[in-house]
Amino acid sequence: MPTDEETLLDYFLALETPLGFRAELIEGEIVVTRPTDGTHEHCFSRVLSQIMRRSAVDMDVSGYKGLEMPRGGRCPKNHVIPDATVAPSEISLFRGAAPWMPSDGVAMVVEVTSSNPERDRVAKRHCYARAGIPLCLLVDRGRAEITLFSDPSGDDYAGHNTAPAGKPLPLPAPFSFELETTDFL
Repeated sequence: MPTDEETLLDYFLALETPLGFRAELIEGEIVVTRPTDGTHEHCFSRVLSQIMRRSAVDMDVSGYKGLEMPRGGRCPKNHVIPDATVAPSEISLFRGAAPWMPSDGVAMVVEVTSSNPERDRVAKRHCYARAGIPLCLLVDRGRAEITLFSDPSGDDYAGHNTAPAGKPLPLPAPFSFELETTDFL
């Protein structure tokens, strides 16, 4: 007989969302997110264009790629969709990947706050840290700041560096450049 956690996961995986909406399973809660607004997409675009042009090594970027991550909280596995998932091109991480892929090999995830900023600020960040994703970049529109979380340790990141919108934020290797945030917000 399936457990409540297995039933929740089965229900989640069978869920069909309306076009443009995203469904995630975060800490035992099914979350459906509506399409993003133009300011979200502006910030998203600015981050991605800099990663593609300025990184020290070639990077592959996937927008809204489903990541299946280790158990956290009450759920059997977290199924989280970052705004962007970034990996070195040399490993071809996204080629042939399933809709929900493991997070092994991911160099950084990017989140731009949207309809539920606290989920982006806390719950999703904890999922990424537990999965051992080295870097998590959060563009926090409500607080007008950009934070790079680093050094995953248990349920969170041990390091973080925050810059107000408009000021550069250094990204370490393998990116090795300062993210310009002048026109983010």
